[in-house]
Amino acid sequence: QLVESGGGLVQQGASLRLSCVASGGTFRRSDMGWFRQAPGKERLLVGASRWNERVFYADAMKGRVTISRDNAKNTVYLQMNTLTPDDTAVYYCAADPRGRMGPYDYWGPGTQVTVSS
Repeated sequence: QLVESGGGLVQQGASLRLSCVASGGTFRRSDMGWFRQAPGKERLLVGASRWNERVFYADAMKGRVTISRDNAKNTVYLQMNTLTPDDTAVYYCAADPRGRMGPYDYWGPGTQVTVSS
């Protein structure tokens, strides 16, 4: 089970840190991805933290987001800076317990991020 938190309504230029706590399974050996889905658009990858702690980012997100994980807390984080209204979306975390960068078998319910101008 995955549960995201940390979303909310913020003003343009603000920062947010989202958290995703995993229960059950083998978090330490799982690849953890962050995705987002804006209204009326498809779900897109933001980035991912691999089981070996290497981190990958979608090209469009590089430089503005940082993904980290705390295996002791079964938690993965998404730090987002300099938010703009285009970042408004539901943000999801997902887990691939096989550590193969997908497909992601487990998904959280998502947390809404709304950025006002």
